[in-house]
Amino acid sequence: MLIIPAIDLKDGKCVRLKQGDMAQATVFSEDPPAMARHWLDQGAKRLHVVDLNGAQAGKPRNEAVIRRIVGAAGDMPVQLGGGIRDLDIIERYLDDGVSYVIIGTAAVKTPGFLHDACGAFPGHVMVALDARDGKVAVEGWSKMTRHEVIDLAKKFEDYGVEAIIYTDIGRDGMLTGVNIEATVRLARELSVPVIASGGITDLKDIEALRAVASEGIIGAITGRALYQGTLDFAQALALAQAGGA
Repeated sequence: MLIIPAIDLKDGKCVRLKQGDMAQATVFSEDPPAMARHWLDQGAKRLHVVDLNGAQAGKPRNEAVIRRIVGAAGDMPVQLGGGIRDLDIIERYLDDGVSYVIIGTAAVKTPGFLHDACGAFPGHVMVALDARDGKVAVEGWSKMTRHEVIDLAKKFEDYGVEAIIYTDIGRDGMLTGVNIEATVRLARELSVPVIASGGITDLKDIEALRAVASEGIIGAITGRALYQGTLDFAQALALAQAGGA
């Protein structure tokens, strides 16, 4: 199972939000490329990057620093989300060296775009589904929809997405523990892999996820827990890889 460190970008800096609130941003690093090198040196096998300004604006806002992050990451794959709304942007990011693009709100609001993206860039498109109580949220979690997360995930699986990133938005950035039950419920309904996100706090969460990895959960994204020190990356990595999981 992958342990995927997160770099969330706001105004060119590495931050973490509480429950997606841009007004509650804590700056953890003023040098995101150096942070990417740090995680590479620590043994990370993948990096999760989000352009928070881009997600808010609906178009890229931190592209220059993203290029530098990709350069600093070396051979470590980078998965990127935030403000990806058209095929030209996807092509540009892939040309910049990004391995996977993550489509969130646009997947829900304009599924035709997601369908086209999966067709144009097979193997490179993931979907982020953010949910509370089984219902999908969009636009930085500011709007709840009536869509059931499992129903949408199955639809997007048929489009050919590479993976589903599932976040319980009631827990993200709150260090309250990952929602194992909801994550497993989703993974069992899909044949594409699920990456868990939101609420990971300590080694107990990693152990809990590792125990259900065989259900189709290939990784866990974590940010605040790493930056605040409640989760040690080296220990999390060793635990995630124990027993070949």
